[in-house]
Amino acid sequence: MAHAATLTGAARPVSWTGRVLSSIIVLFMVFDATIHLLEPAPVVDAFAHLGVPLHLSVGIGVIALICTALYAVPQTSVLGALLLTAYLGGATATQVRAEAAWFPVLFPSLMGALLWGGLALRDSHVRALLTSN
Repeated sequence: MAHAATLTGAARPVSWTGRVLSSIIVLFMVFDATIHLLEPAPVVDAFAHLGVPLHLSVGIGVIALICTALYAVPQTSVLGALLLTAYLGGATATQVRAEAAWFPVLFPSLMGALLWGGLALRDSHVRALLTSN
């Protein structure tokens, strides 16, 4: 019977820290996706500075929303974390290619660390994978 409780998640302790970290990531990514979809002047300027065609902005925003939704749903959070890691890696690579200052280069990596930290704190299976020897 204890095995069934573990499978349903009833036996897992709630980590509010993990939920808060994950919520910060979700809120940031929804903001990021929204500005990509709306294309305000700062996004237009950033795309020009980075050498990325502006017509890609909407697609990038949609991809960000899909990855974020997958991360927010507990059953697909690991897949979402993997996809968001790839998304943030692309952001890092774009900033490096544009020879940006240190903060724009490091910021996506910091977000990636927060997203995995939040997921590990709220999912015992991920925590076990990250802490196993």
